[in-house]
Amino acid sequence: MFQRTRAAACLVFASTLVALAAASPASAQSNTVRQGVLTCRTSASVGLVIGSRQRLACQFKSETGRTQDYVGTIGRLGLDLGVTAGGVMAWVVLASTPTIPSGALAGEFVGASGDISVGVGVGANLLGGGTRKSVSLQPLSVEGQVGVNLALGVARMKLQPVS
Repeated sequence: MFQRTRAAACLVFASTLVALAAASPASAQSNTVRQGVLTCRTSASVGLVIGSRQRLACQFKSETGRTQDYVGTIGRLGLDLGVTAGGVMAWVVLASTPTIPSGALAGEFVGASGDISVGVGVGANLLGGGTRKSVSLQPLSVEGQVGVNLALGVARMKLQPVS
């Protein structure tokens, strides 16, 4: 029984990853410049069936080596069942200009999200936004977490620079 449930969850998650990848507009990617990498540590989370919320501590490292710290939250609305001990998410940061100013990742990012964990887990988040909605986080984030969880839905992430 457990193996069937786990296999079904993996199938649902794989379908979500394919849908997230397909949802990424190709034209937006062709006109963007890689700015660096945003890495966020997530707090523990308890899925509340229809949503969850986690605190974030993030660091943006530009292609030139400059770093900037951010704090924020990420919430999901949709199916969210289980408990995780937190983890790490990382995105490639893209923008339509050659460089982005300090604090450009402040603001709200919205998109699709999916996670699955049975022990160690993985996740994907397709998000766009930031200052004047000019920044996109590469279509699929890499996420590692520990726990038992299945989450599919819409994600909303808010970031603000650390002073």
